[in-house]
Amino acid sequence: MVKLKFLVTGSAGLIGRQVVKDLSDTHEVFSCYDKSKPEYGNAVKMDLLNHEMISNVLLETEPDVVIHLGAMTGVDLCEKEESMASDINTKATQIIAQQCSILNTFLVYVSTDYVFDGNLGMYYEDSTPNPLSVYGKSKLEGEKVIQTFSSDWCIVRTSTPFGLHPTKKSFPIWVVENLQKQKQIDVLTDQFTSPTYVPSLSRMLIEISERHLTGIIHVAGASKISRYEMAKLISDKLGLDGKLLREISINDIKWEASRPKDSSLNVSKAISILNQKLQKIDYDVNLFIDEIKNNIILFRA
Repeated sequence: MVKLKFLVTGSAGLIGRQVVKDLSDTHEVFSCYDKSKPEYGNAVKMDLLNHEMISNVLLETEPDVVIHLGAMTGVDLCEKEESMASDINTKATQIIAQQCSILNTFLVYVSTDYVFDGNLGMYYEDSTPNPLSVYGKSKLEGEKVIQTFSSDWCIVRTSTPFGLHPTKKSFPIWVVENLQKQKQIDVLTDQFTSPTYVPSLSRMLIEISERHLTGIIHVAGASKISRYEMAKLISDKLGLDGKLLREISINDIKWEASRPKDSSLNVSKAISILNQKLQKIDYDVNLFIDEIKNNIILFRA
């Protein structure tokens, strides 16, 4: 295997932390961060609101591959701070795309199922996007600037990433922590996604980078499932009280930003071209639970 030089934005985040950890064994990695210094790779400060800093970091490091994970991902916060969401998710992405084109760097951009309106579900790569929120719109605009300004790119759309992280809590962790405390929680029965186990997603992002796969690829879990169904699956497997899960509708919640009801992704393309295999939710949840049980802080028998 040829040793490559990677630059990863958002390297302290839920996905980014796993990616730089996995990459650091076999490649040279520059781990870009804003506030929280990453544990793995060569830490490099990068403020996505500072366009000059972005350009300078790329020119100084001259990476072979950029995996662009850095983003403003709070869906409701994006709705309140539309200008900042655009600056981070779209304008910073344009700067990265332009610099990658100058450097002949392969750019892997991680996007979201929220570019779709959720009226149909099981979206293909060529399905027509129609985002409902500022977050979704800003990520879709990020996709557009990638295709306009980068000469060598892959857009990876994913859905509901979950896994362990020292500070960031994904949906299943929130479920486990509340049920362990015997707290009743409201869980949506009519919002469907394709939950994606972060260690699996990381391996696929690395495979895409190493094999230089281009175009748009949906990389997500191979199951369409509601939030409630996922919470119930986790509670059953851990022997927690599923009666504490209160079924509610997406229409019962007054969010700042609208969410798609069914943003599940069709992953048949990824299944056909990737060596790493996308798994059904039951398989990924089993891996996730094994990970929880090995973490003494999170799991109490």
